[in-house]
Amino acid sequence: MMTKNGKRRGPFQPSCPKWFTVWEYAHVLVGSAIVAIAFNLFLLPNRIASGGVSGISTIVYDIFAITPAFTQWAFNIPLFIAGILLLGGFKYGLKTLVGTAFLPLVVLLTRDVAPATSDPLLGALFGGIGVGIGLGIVFRSNSSTGGTDLAAQIIHKYTGLSLGACVFMIDGLVVATSAIVFNIELALYALIALYITGKTIDLVQMGVGYAKVALIISEKQEEVQQGLLKEVDRGVTKLEGYGGYTNHKRPVLMCVVNQMEVTKLKQVVRNIDPNAFVIVTNATEVLGEGFKK
Repeated sequence: MMTKNGKRRGPFQPSCPKWFTVWEYAHVLVGSAIVAIAFNLFLLPNRIASGGVSGISTIVYDIFAITPAFTQWAFNIPLFIAGILLLGGFKYGLKTLVGTAFLPLVVLLTRDVAPATSDPLLGALFGGIGVGIGLGIVFRSNSSTGGTDLAAQIIHKYTGLSLGACVFMIDGLVVATSAIVFNIELALYALIALYITGKTIDLVQMGVGYAKVALIISEKQEEVQQGLLKEVDRGVTKLEGYGGYTNHKRPVLMCVVNQMEVTKLKQVVRNIDPNAFVIVTNATEVLGEGFKK
């Protein structure tokens, strides 16, 4: 279901615009808190600087013994102001301000919590997962925790570099600095944490229910279409296609199924046309009848 501003609303999200806004801010607070706790439990005690302002604060803490929350505020606030001035968007900026201010606050309040592990590999793995879950929740509210995300957006806007390249450049610089300040091994653990964070964000954003898309080219397309409709109970879309060698019209059947139905789909196609050409690939998110609403 869609909200008035065009965003897709999940099954547990309120329909009233006022409460939907509250729901989004709750996402920012909860997500920021999870990031902060994961930072104090796993990353900071193991000196894992996996990019971003949190990574910078880890390095600064090790060199100057400055409380990480203060370093994060010192970087986040100027970057937030620059983001408002250069990127615009007050509503997006207001939610980002909440994340920017609240995350270091939770870092400060939980600074005395005992580390969950002293093993840097476990710290990188579970710290990356925790940060990824928290950031994924924040991103679902169309917001950010500020920091180097804003810096990357500013660089992207004024240099023409892709946003991914800007993020990689900033995070790479932080990790490289950690290799100098700490050692190469801890920098490698930081890269592991960074990778895990990215994958976890995708998981939170897209969900775990990977569906499959099957593209089928067959001389018996009508029979295959009817077989999929009756035996697999999935809809089929006919796409217009042409053979690259013959230039003859060759319609392509597209069918989306869940993972448990892939084997059945292949069996149905093979029984009808053993010579059919079938491509099965992942679909990270499917919205609509028979899948996620």
